[in-house]
Amino acid sequence: MRPSSPGIAAAVVVDAARVLLVRRRPGEAGLRWQFPAGAVEPGESAGEAAVRETREETGLHVAAVRPLGGRLHPVTGRWIAYTACVPVGGEARVADTAELDAVAWARPSALPRYLPGGLHPAVREYLDTLPG
Repeated sequence: MRPSSPGIAAAVVVDAARVLLVRRRPGEAGLRWQFPAGAVEPGESAGEAAVRETREETGLHVAAVRPLGGRLHPVTGRWIAYTACVPVGGEARVADTAELDAVAWARPSALPRYLPGGLHPAVREYLDTLPG
């Protein structure tokens, strides 16, 4: 069942055929590595939240390219909306040390090692279009 608005927004940030991942400090049920993500604030779109969360968590400035759909996450049970994003400034680093302990750029073929529960089909389809 899809809620009227997404609770969590995730940024699928791609640069040079690599995808940005963040590693959460222990806490959320079974998730360590994931896309930059966080709660959608009142009055904010999922794309705006994905851009904001990426900047807050990693210091990387990104632009939203297009929505990639959403799903009930198989690990957390929370509704998550995915947005394709591209870097527009800065470098990815651990900017929010309370939430993160690492960032990584991974090839799409390596994502199954990092992401429990697999990829949302629309995210997989988008990543499959990347060169390399």
